[in-house]
Amino acid sequence: MKYLLGIDVGTSGTKTLLMDTEGGVVASATAEHPISSPKPLWSEQGPADWWKAVVRSIGEVLAGSGASGDDVGAVGLSGQMHGAVFLDGADEVLRPAILWNDQRTAEECEDITARVGAERLIELAANPALTGFTAPKIVWVQKNEPEVYEKSRKVLLPKDYIRFRLTGEYATEVSDASGTLLLDVSKREWSGEILDKLGIDRDLLPECFESPEVSGKLTTAAAKETGLAEGTPVVGGGGDQAAGAVGNGIVSRGVISCTVGTSGVVFAHSDEVQIDPKGRVHTFCHAVPGKWHVMGVVLAAGGAFQWFRNHLGEPETSAAVAEGLDPYEGLTELAAKAPAGCEGLIFLPYLTGERTPHADPFAKGCFVGITPRTTKAEIARAVMEGATYALRDSLEIIRGMGVPVEEIRLSGGGARSELWRHVQADVFGQSASLINAEEGPAYGVALLAGVGAGVWSSVEEACGATIRVTEKIPSHPGRAAVYDRYYPHYAQLYRCLRDEFGELAGTVESLSG
Repeated sequence: MKYLLGIDVGTSGTKTLLMDTEGGVVASATAEHPISSPKPLWSEQGPADWWKAVVRSIGEVLAGSGASGDDVGAVGLSGQMHGAVFLDGADEVLRPAILWNDQRTAEECEDITARVGAERLIELAANPALTGFTAPKIVWVQKNEPEVYEKSRKVLLPKDYIRFRLTGEYATEVSDASGTLLLDVSKREWSGEILDKLGIDRDLLPECFESPEVSGKLTTAAAKETGLAEGTPVVGGGGDQAAGAVGNGIVSRGVISCTVGTSGVVFAHSDEVQIDPKGRVHTFCHAVPGKWHVMGVVLAAGGAFQWFRNHLGEPETSAAVAEGLDPYEGLTELAAKAPAGCEGLIFLPYLTGERTPHADPFAKGCFVGITPRTTKAEIARAVMEGATYALRDSLEIIRGMGVPVEEIRLSGGGARSELWRHVQADVFGQSASLINAEEGPAYGVALLAGVGAGVWSSVEEACGATIRVTEKIPSHPGRAAVYDRYYPHYAQLYRCLRDEFGELAGTVESLSG
């Protein structure tokens, strides 16, 4: 065995990474896939597009590295969490997959809470019913597409559909299954009580493994399509957040990660089950066997800055591209011209509703504090700051639960921007770290594949052998003090606008027919 393969089925694309058995990245490739929003608040994708992206990216990695499929000792899978793929008895996809950021299921969440009981739901699933989770999607299909539900024989999460295409096995693992709202998170198994109360047949769900366990082996057909060897083991893998945490070395108490991608995530390792009784942050099973994690999720963090780039930042983006620079570089240079706090301009990043801590599918993005002095520089920086304030919401709750925050490791697009790194350290009021591994979930599941293949004896050993801190970003006392003054205003703005957001959503729905 020379190599390990990690595959991450993301929202905008699938990334495949080839790692040597010392943790070095040999090659990586990304293949994009489309996303659709057929109605307001809806978000869907075609599972066939994921499979095409997997096949393409594996082919590019093998060709680019000169490796053969026989050189790959094991495969790990990661992917966007909470999605729902409905398969019929012939294993055909019955409808487009409903994604994590789909917000159509507010009524179903209320129904689930009523049927299970709010307190009991948190006791069992460690989380309240939220629109992003899988169970509300299943209930929505029960109610609104009964013909689809009647034909359904399996419901799979996104990465687990790819597992099925690779191995022919219906399987998942505990970290991703935690985000369905159907797992007993303490016991790390499907909850018969929740399934019974929701009228969901246990047979609809796949077998559940620990993340480094081998869950299946490559079929002849999959080997022919991908170029990998028949019989190559595929381990459980992890939901993108748990897998990314493994890739960041978040496998011991006191080490926290803050990841800014399309969404934003604050992730804390826990040796035991720790649950926020108010359900503001998520408690899930970790990809480390027998461990858990506490996590806060901002739905639009980097996604908010991407929105700004696409709709307001075209001149700066084009100028950067013309100079051969990253498209975001011109915008971050612009944002750096504005002072910390942007003279009171505050941005609420709720472009697609919000999860932590508000659990509000109707929340909207907005700017507050525009004056005649406001320029595009302040607007650009306020978007960064607003997304980071939202991440601080999660960090404050995690600290309040008694989870130690001794080190914050930054990753994702927000870690690649020097300005955003400093904004995070200043808003959090604590120094932050960068590490040598920058490949995210695909790297994490390649490590899990190595554990499953016997390269390392445990996830902790794998991370200890491959991941190290490379840089510390100090928190600037002056800027941190400015953010400490503005953060309470940011938090209060949502409370002031919450009812209006709901009423506005009702108006939009009534006018859209």
